[in-house]
Amino acid sequence: MIKNPRLLVVCIAVPLLVGGLASFLTMDSMAAFAAIEKPPLSPPGILFPIVWTVLYVLMGVASYLVLTSGARQEDIDHAITAYGLQLAMNFLWSIIFFRLGWYLAAFIWLVLLWIAILYTLLVFRKISKPAGWLLLPYLLWVTFAGYLNLSIYLLNR
Repeated sequence: MIKNPRLLVVCIAVPLLVGGLASFLTMDSMAAFAAIEKPPLSPPGILFPIVWTVLYVLMGVASYLVLTSGARQEDIDHAITAYGLQLAMNFLWSIIFFRLGWYLAAFIWLVLLWIAILYTLLVFRKISKPAGWLLLPYLLWVTFAGYLNLSIYLLNR
């Protein structure tokens, strides 16, 4: 049962808006991205917005589960701070990679983002096991993104 439907909508909207803003700010960089050499296993471009939308919804639901868990407020605050940090890092990765085209810096940033996501997953899991599990696809996708990012750097330097 959904305890607070309005909060659930806000929790889902926040990562979707962050992702949407990143997409908006980098959309004029897509032509340059299309022209670079990409590694094997690179998915078609249409897949990225679909996957990211699903991941942002999962993140939002996970944050909702943490916020409505009934856990100690200081634990919730810590978890939401970690969540906000990794979401901000995710946003900045898009700018570094697409807008600036700094592929090596983006890869290093992505490694830090991966650590932040893992930390958030573990903190969420302490409060709500389902919330932790909901972040696992995100961690796996960012792992794959690391392969793509590093490969793009190596192929296009």
